[in-house]
Amino acid sequence: MRTGALPVPIARRRRRRPGAVLAAALAAVLAAVGVVGSVTAASAADTLLSLNRPALASSVQGVDLAASNAFDGDPGSRWGSVWADPQWVRVDLGGSASVSRVVLRWEGAFARSFQVQTSDDGTTWTSIYSTTSGVGGVQTLDVSGTGRYVRMYGTVRSSGYGYSLYEFEVYGTLGGGGPTPTPTPTPTPGACGTTNAAQGRPATASSAESAGMAASAAVDGNTGTRWSSQFADPQWLRVDLGQTRTICQVVLAWEGAYGRAFQIQTSNDGNTWTSIYSTTTGAGGTQTLNVTGSGRYVRMYGTARGTGYGYSLWEFRVFTTGGGGDPVEPTDPRNPNFGPNTFVFDPSTPTSTIQSRLDTIFTGQETNQFGPQRYAVLFKPGNYTADVNLGFFTQVAGLGFSPDDVNLNGHVRVEADWFGGNATQNFWRAAENLSVTLPSNVQVERWAVSQAAPYRRMHLRGSQNQIQLWNGGDGWSSGGLMADTKIDGLVVSGSQQQWFSRNSEFGAWTGSVWNMVFTGVTGAPPPHFPNPSHTVINQTPVVREKPFLYVDGTGEYRVFVPGLRTNSQGTSWYGKTPVGTSISLSQFFIVRPGTAAATVNAALAQGKNLLFTPGVHRVDQTIQINRADTVVLGLGLATLQPQGGVVPMKVADVGGVKVAGIMFEADQVNSPMLMEVGPPGSSADNSANPISLHDVFFRIGGPGIGRATTTLTINSDDVIGDHLWLWRADHGAGVGWTVNTADTGLIVNGDDVTMYGLFVEHYQKYQTIWNGNRGRTYFYQNEMPYDPPNQAAWMNGSSRGYAAYKVADTVDTHQAWGLGSYCVFTSDASIVADRAFEVPNRPGVRFTNMVTVSLGGVGTINRIINDTGPTANSTTPTVYLTNYP
Repeated sequence: MRTGALPVPIARRRRRRPGAVLAAALAAVLAAVGVVGSVTAASAADTLLSLNRPALASSVQGVDLAASNAFDGDPGSRWGSVWADPQWVRVDLGGSASVSRVVLRWEGAFARSFQVQTSDDGTTWTSIYSTTSGVGGVQTLDVSGTGRYVRMYGTVRSSGYGYSLYEFEVYGTLGGGGPTPTPTPTPTPGACGTTNAAQGRPATASSAESAGMAASAAVDGNTGTRWSSQFADPQWLRVDLGQTRTICQVVLAWEGAYGRAFQIQTSNDGNTWTSIYSTTTGAGGTQTLNVTGSGRYVRMYGTARGTGYGYSLWEFRVFTTGGGGDPVEPTDPRNPNFGPNTFVFDPSTPTSTIQSRLDTIFTGQETNQFGPQRYAVLFKPGNYTADVNLGFFTQVAGLGFSPDDVNLNGHVRVEADWFGGNATQNFWRAAENLSVTLPSNVQVERWAVSQAAPYRRMHLRGSQNQIQLWNGGDGWSSGGLMADTKIDGLVVSGSQQQWFSRNSEFGAWTGSVWNMVFTGVTGAPPPHFPNPSHTVINQTPVVREKPFLYVDGTGEYRVFVPGLRTNSQGTSWYGKTPVGTSISLSQFFIVRPGTAAATVNAALAQGKNLLFTPGVHRVDQTIQINRADTVVLGLGLATLQPQGGVVPMKVADVGGVKVAGIMFEADQVNSPMLMEVGPPGSSADNSANPISLHDVFFRIGGPGIGRATTTLTINSDDVIGDHLWLWRADHGAGVGWTVNTADTGLIVNGDDVTMYGLFVEHYQKYQTIWNGNRGRTYFYQNEMPYDPPNQAAWMNGSSRGYAAYKVADTVDTHQAWGLGSYCVFTSDASIVADRAFEVPNRPGVRFTNMVTVSLGGVGTINRIINDTGPTANSTTPTVYLTNYP
């Protein structure tokens, strides 16, 4: 049975406004006979400067009416504004230019009064044309001016609609005294390149069998996803290369449903097509076609199917001559393209539409802990009624500046019904930047989670209410995070085994099992370890909250980067204005699955920040973060997977880099590490502006074989870790002692590194190695590897096993609070770990409140720290130590 995946919303059809068709037709007739506004001959030296240049507008009426449409050379696409005055649309020519002519090709909704303006900086504008009697149609305006930016600034509309332009053409010559722009690369003859120019580019198709088989699946670099058409002829799939390229080879990786007769065609405008290959005897499989042609668009045009199904391609690859990487797309901050797996709602969206989408996602994700699907559901400021039940790899977030800007009347919850009430595998999901008002007569919210499931920057309203951190009496849960969160009522931990709370405000807290740690929390329980096992630090010494996406009062998407806080308590936002910096989304490059890593690095080299959209991003070269203060933000637990053993991300030794909401997943070819922060030997003083990692997770094995020698290495000083989970998989596919191999989770070589909420599990040697001085950890959770086949296979010299947390003998100062390490040796219960924590005996090395557990009595941890502390085994499975030394 041929099935699709999760459906996506069907775009509402836009009805043409009354008179729009007639106006467009009339404009075309007038243009054909030469009757257009202010037509004069232009200089032969004029060059069209605006085609495919970055564009921005004051507003857009809808997602299909973006500013870029007015500069794409396509007479069938248009920019359309909201229905208000004034409005503008502008183009960035890339450098200063002498502008001699402007052509405005209006849709039916034109400007009665407007100006054409130029600017050198995009802020100060000079008018080079003005009218109060615009007539629409096609207006060709002879002008004289200079500037890098050119805009149409409309002050009076001709109708009750907005302003709408099919095309806005700017002619002139570059080099008007400013910087020379980077020209659009021109293909040059040469050997056929080896970079797939189609990967990650926008793709469209005549049809799709289902939403899970969209056109984009054929250009995402993933041979496990595919485009599939409806069961009819003809059908086509096309890709936009972003610019005219010389095409030398096309590779079609067919699924079983292939094309018997088809053509490969190219086009410069997406309308007129030239065939560069044709066959009536296609045999399917993988077809490598050497071709000669050029164009911005390339398509497979199928006329006869090879089966009774449609046309189906795992991958559609295009190779070009002359080199030149993919262009870095500009981001429209009012109409960003977050890809097909991000859903943005506003208060006008019908409640039934929102709930249907949430329910559909949850149905697909409730048990899908190892699938590639990723989703983000975002709510613009306002009030909603919704029951948000979060499954795997789903993020729900508000787009307000404060959590209270978005209120959900209903629930934002996690249950463990799929696992019989056991929440110990409820990983990889997130709730952020929302307030929740429970339904009337309901007083319980449930957040039954374990690792990698942050409840961050949230507000659960109602002092009479409570949030339960387990499934409410019929199961267990094992580790989670609350940060920058306000709970008006009671937090009930129940059977939750360990939990970390930071900079939050609780009405009250009740419950403990093994290890509950609070830093900077008002309403925390009194410190009392081990019974109950509450470790309480009143103030958080130094922290930066996670950056977040929001929409400002003008409708522009921005990212807020919170400032550094020292000796803090409570949230950053409730009853106060957060300190930090706001960055327009125009300063971000949006990375969608399939985008080449070379393009990502090109964007970084241009000074862009990065926003990764939901999905699995396959990385064939290291993404290198070199600029200070760069922000890397992921939506929907966006996942980076290395190809061919590369290190997927490295951060230079520069201050202020923030990496947030990203997951790294090892591939079957071993990577030496999955992330490196600072090169070896880093020594920059970043104390005033630390590098910070927020909700950064790592996985080795689970969906299949994964291998990495080390997971995360931190060489820089002054790094802040804000909720990290490093996991060598203990279940799923590709799991075994000799299968998903990984020596060490975390190695810290930098000084003055601080970790809040550190989870490291199942590695085959030391879980964590700390070589830097003056390190601090607030909450540590660990499970030793489940799967050593016997004691001989797990020896560290003469020591039995490896400690969970190793502080190097050269370290003078190190502190840690609230640490737990557990064992369950499933292959051989006689295996012994000599100790959980191994540290030098120095006055500056101090560990506070530790617990070790033999889970089910299967295996032994002989001592808690060095040679101190009782034994955890089948006789006494849980043991504690309050201080060392």
